Amino acid sequence: MSTLAKQNFRLQGLLLLAGIFLFLLKLAAWYVSGSVAVLSDALESIVNIIAAAVSLYALYLSSLPADRNHPYGHGKIEFLSSGAEGTMIILAALGIMYEATLNFIHGHPLRETGTGLYIIGFAAAANYLLGWYSIRQGRRNHSPVLVSGGKHLQSDTWTTLGIIAGLLLIQLTGLEWIDSAVAFLLSLLLLKTGYGIIRKAVTGIMDEADDEVLEELVGTLNEHRQPQWIDLHNLRIIRYGSVYHVDCHLTVPWYFNVHQAHEVVDQLNAKVLEHFGTSVEMFVHTDGCLPQSCAVCSVSHCTERKQSQSGTVVWDIHNITANRKHGPDSLNPS
Repeated sequence: MSTLAKQNFRLQGLLLLAGIFLFLLKLAAWYVSGSVAVLSDALESIVNIIAAAVSLYALYLSSLPADRNHPYGHGKIEFLSSGAEGTMIILAALGIMYEATLNFIHGHPLRETGTGLYIIGFAAAANYLLGWYSIRQGRRNHSPVLVSGGKHLQSDTWTTLGIIAGLLLIQLTGLEWIDSAVAFLLSLLLLKTGYGIIRKAVTGIMDEADDEVLEELVGTLNEHRQPQWIDLHNLRIIRYGSVYHVDCHLTVPWYFNVHQAHEVVDQLNAKVLEHFGTSVEMFVHTDGCLPQSCAVCSVSHCTERKQSQSGTVVWDIHNITANRKHGPDSLNPS
């Protein structure tokens, strides 16, 4: 298990233990208050625990090295785990909605709400801090499991804050139906959160292009561009857990031998790894230049040049992903 994977695994283990502790706190708050909204929040915490346990296993599995049956590694399991977590959030939201409706129809007397407020207030603060840290580490380590888990915890925080506001309003007005109304409204918020997590997981499974990463990668390539990198095209990114697999076509002078072309590829890889570290793995196919390439070629003292350079192609996420070599029609005048 790599250092990055160990960091993700330890953090997810902490989230699991924290989820169990916060669930017990919320149960205590429900016991002393009798609030169905607080009970709903506690039930939603059961989802946190199950999701954290599933995510922990997913992080372990995704950290396993590539093998014959999984040549790109096991990272895709993280998207499945995120999708499962989003599904559980939606199921919890529907359960909360059902309980809130029953309580609204039949009524349920509240007990001591003051102590319950203190308990769930502490739980809300702890949830938010854990969620913030999980999202930060997940984005830094490119782990969709940690990001989705952190968003789940933060959504739980807003849920709890809404419950606190509802209980305070009940204390001021004496209207106990507010408890059911708050629980119902917060179930709608959970439905939205669950949908967002599932959508993010599906885009990962379907290998949807990540424009943010593409922009960052293209910016790095433009910044460190070498004359021998005559052209780059057909660039694609596939994400497997915390690792982006990038493949592209690199145009080099046609008269380079295999060793020379390999050196140019190594230069390209080195610049990318210098910026992204091990979170990006490059697969580069080399193409020999064509006569049309001379117009965009910066190689000096080329004895094979057919025409002088008339401009430079500034790569962007649109032209670098196209499956064709760039020529005079792609020029940005220099």
